[in-house]
Amino acid sequence: MQHNVLILDFGSQYTQLIARRVRELNIFCEIFPYNHFPDDLASYKAVILSGSPFSVRAEDAPHPDLSKIRGKLPMLAVCYGAQYLAHFSGGEVASSNTREYGRANLNYIKEDELFFDGISQNSQVWMSHSDTIKTLPTNGIKLASTHDVENAAYKIEGETTYAIQFHPEVYHSTDGLKLLENFLVKIAEVSQSFTPNAFVEEMISELKEKLQNDKVVLGLSGGVDSTVAAVLLHQAIGKNLFCIFVNNGLLRKNEFENVLEQYKGMGLNVKGVDASERFLSELSGISDPETKRKTIGRVFIEVFDDESKIIEDVKWLAQGTIYPDVIESVSVKGPSATIKSHHNVGGLPDYMKLSIVEPLRMLFKDEVRRVGRTLGIDDELLGRHPFPGPGLSIRILGAIDNEKIRILQEVDAVFIDGLKLWGLYDKVWQAGAILLPINSVGVMGDERTYEKVVALRAVESTDGMTADWVHLPYDFLMKISNDIINKVKGVNRVVYDISSKPPATIEWE
Repeated sequence: MQHNVLILDFGSQYTQLIARRVRELNIFCEIFPYNHFPDDLASYKAVILSGSPFSVRAEDAPHPDLSKIRGKLPMLAVCYGAQYLAHFSGGEVASSNTREYGRANLNYIKEDELFFDGISQNSQVWMSHSDTIKTLPTNGIKLASTHDVENAAYKIEGETTYAIQFHPEVYHSTDGLKLLENFLVKIAEVSQSFTPNAFVEEMISELKEKLQNDKVVLGLSGGVDSTVAAVLLHQAIGKNLFCIFVNNGLLRKNEFENVLEQYKGMGLNVKGVDASERFLSELSGISDPETKRKTIGRVFIEVFDDESKIIEDVKWLAQGTIYPDVIESVSVKGPSATIKSHHNVGGLPDYMKLSIVEPLRMLFKDEVRRVGRTLGIDDELLGRHPFPGPGLSIRILGAIDNEKIRILQEVDAVFIDGLKLWGLYDKVWQAGAILLPINSVGVMGDERTYEKVVALRAVESTDGMTADWVHLPYDFLMKISNDIINKVKGVNRVVYDISSKPPATIEWE
């Protein structure tokens, strides 16, 4: 990818949103930890410094080495980045008298400033900091202020360096996308060439060059990511792609048969492998969610290893890894922590002699769908809700057994079928049911029951990095609750999860 934008992550919850906004401008960007970014910056046209939960005045504050960037590449410093430049370059950062969080309005903008082109006074911005810049750094020129923040934006004279104390990436900064466009397109002159068509052409060319006549095995899941990856690879290498769909025993009700039927007619070479007993045997007695994920990841690899040995001379394992998987599996030393491991991130064990190819590794979920449409994949398939790689294992809290899987498959089927019947499925980004490790007292007929509790979860999102719970109609929730309790033996109580991400993740484990 050319015309890259490098985003240095200091641990802000908004870093991924910066990337999403940049991608909306059809500009390719990558996120790297502030203390571990590429030595070769030749392909980068601009750099953005993210915010951080840290204070620049703290002893353990992140200290990036900007010697290869500052003054050499256009740079935009956001929030922590702006305070960092001020604090360590002749300015002063101090604790604010008032905690500066939430909406604010620009009451001063420097005239004839390209950075604020098309943005007028009183434009709403979003603040999220407790420190504030009292004195600008050496050669700093004030560009904008709010009522409470004198130095809301500034630039460094003699450099293409800009800094802001607010967050342009969040929805509440009404002209945030315009500000990013001004910096990246008008000031840094980055090309807006990252489109689905361009990605498909470049990726197919790249795959042809990388794979040549090698054979590739791909694990299909029936979901959007692996399907788009399969079609991309099929267009690049044709008959040399061997797709395997594994039944890990943790799929939705009838999923194994339905997905195999769905792939008929797509031209893909797909083999179904029922390894459910193998997975469930390995998971027996395991209740820790990370151990579940890692166990499933290991067994997936073992199954692929066994199946790949049947295919003569296979050299590559393809995966539908997407960018949120990569981001969430990388820990920035200090400010960030790994949220969860992903079964398809992190490489292969030494004993497996396959190399990895991940054609979607740098795409967000909504970008994968747009690429899929460019490839001509059916909208019904592209509209499928995401389903976690570890399947129902991370929706069954605690240890797993066949009875719990049966209960959750039945509950999930009632919920998902109901969403489709009521015309709500396409209005939800992801939905599912969670089997809780508790029983509750109930009454059925004249008898006391002591049975399982299930939680329903439905969220709206763009790419899974942030999500809000969906306000499903009360009548729908009442009907689904009644259907679950009446039709699924072993359940006597249904609750609805109204948590958003952050602070809660979409999955419970």
